[in-house]
Amino acid sequence: MAALALPLAGVALAKAQAPVSSAYHVTRATTLGGDGRWDYLTLDTTGRRLFIARQTRVMVVDPETGASLGEIPGVAGAHGVALAEAGGHGSATAGRDGSVTMFGLRSLAVLRRIPVGDDADAVLYDPVSKRVFTFNGDAASSTAIDPVSGRVIGTVPLGGKPEFGVSDGAGRLYVNIEDMSEVAEIDPVRLEVTRRWSLAPCVEPTGLAIDRAHRLLFSGCHNWTMAISDAKGGRTIVQVPIGDGVDGAAFDPGTGLAFASNGEGTLTVVREDSPTAFHVVSTVPTRRGARTLTLDERRHRIYTVTASFGDTPKPTAAEPRPRPSLAPGTFVLFTLDP
Repeated sequence: MAALALPLAGVALAKAQAPVSSAYHVTRATTLGGDGRWDYLTLDTTGRRLFIARQTRVMVVDPETGASLGEIPGVAGAHGVALAEAGGHGSATAGRDGSVTMFGLRSLAVLRRIPVGDDADAVLYDPVSKRVFTFNGDAASSTAIDPVSGRVIGTVPLGGKPEFGVSDGAGRLYVNIEDMSEVAEIDPVRLEVTRRWSLAPCVEPTGLAIDRAHRLLFSGCHNWTMAISDAKGGRTIVQVPIGDGVDGAAFDPGTGLAFASNGEGTLTVVREDSPTAFHVVSTVPTRRGARTLTLDERRHRIYTVTASFGDTPKPTAAEPRPRPSLAPGTFVLFTLDP
């Protein structure tokens, strides 16, 4: 593990925070079943629906009961979902064929498939530019799409492999560049990279979250650290320890807590004491494979998913790093509350 910088002393957060405990724990485990691996989760807080990218499709479930509310089929290598309420459409990325599946937000009906770029992975809706952005890993680019018509507006070369991205809601996007250990800042209107900075000693940043009020970014790194950046100054402030195998991050503006979901089977909870001081407050047991998450800001609730694993096949020339098999019917949704 790389050496960790020490947090700086700072004053209390300017905004008042809700008196919510940082002692998160699993309050419910709901078996969803079904076949296939998974990636990002997206919560529709208005419709109380949870979208789960599930290898060949997107599952839509009630996050409270686990009841199926529908499915978006034909998403080859499903990675993520973005919801554009104003346009009435959603967008699901398909990594295997580098496309986006546009669907009706209410009906869930597939409307069209849009070619974007190789390994279309993370995706977000930016409310300022009113555009959907995909982050295409192998193409090292981001593609902007009109969320109403589905028209491709343009492509932003990123100079490296993008992972998760966020919008600051004020005219800038930020994305982790995994193979360069950087953050890139994007102008979503002009479609260009305006700045970038190093996250070193962070290695392979994946999950990304944002504190919009203080313009802070939280990048989950594969060397067991969370790199916290000052987006205004374009610099890394501090690195704090997290678990192994991170792929998801979230920040709750109501409590000042940041989260990292780690594939080893833990959730790391980090408190923002001030815009320059942070510390780990708890490491919550989940289950192996629970590496992605989504946050319900209204209820200060975390959702994550995983399944039970079987044997790992022996490496071959065609598959030098095989993944363990999944036990059928064991896919489960975990709810974590403070």
